[in-house]
Amino acid sequence: METGSPDDTGTAGATRAADRAGPADQPSPAGSAGPAREEPVWTGLPPGLLRMRRLLLVVWLGLLTLAAGVLPALFLDPLWAALALLPLALLAWGWVMLGRNWRSWRYAERADDLLISRGVLWREETVVPYGRMQLVEVTSGPVERHFGLASVQLHTAAAATDATIPGLDPAEAERLRDRLTELGEARSAGL
Repeated sequence: METGSPDDTGTAGATRAADRAGPADQPSPAGSAGPAREEPVWTGLPPGLLRMRRLLLVVWLGLLTLAAGVLPALFLDPLWAALALLPLALLAWGWVMLGRNWRSWRYAERADDLLISRGVLWREETVVPYGRMQLVEVTSGPVERHFGLASVQLHTAAAATDATIPGLDPAEAERLRDRLTELGEARSAGL
């Protein structure tokens, strides 16, 4: 999942190849006047984020299932223990939804901007131009640190375009932070 080395076929390599290729090197689709825009190379999130979220789901809904099953059975009637089926159904539904949500998150580094795409029912794609970035930070809470994860948060002048990429490997998060900071400084110099 590393995308920083020039030898790989990841995003950074594709970006450098696109920078070297001139307009004559890029094919034009039939019927269009300008050069074709290269499709971005998307990078998904590591599976550690899905494991962390599913474990948290099992812990919290497991406690709720236990409380919903044991307490009514002790103080009311044993038939009330059937209330534990509701949190169990919610656990099964949440398990599937977390997997779908995790698969929907991806990001791509292009020559002039960073793309972040997410969402299952409502698809959302955020485009953050490198020249508009003011701050790029890496954060990692106690649970994320336990699972070896970190998040990259991008801050721009407009608060509505702040973006986050959650659940990255800390080394990848730091590489991405350094690269985005470097590209942001280079692009903002022309403003």
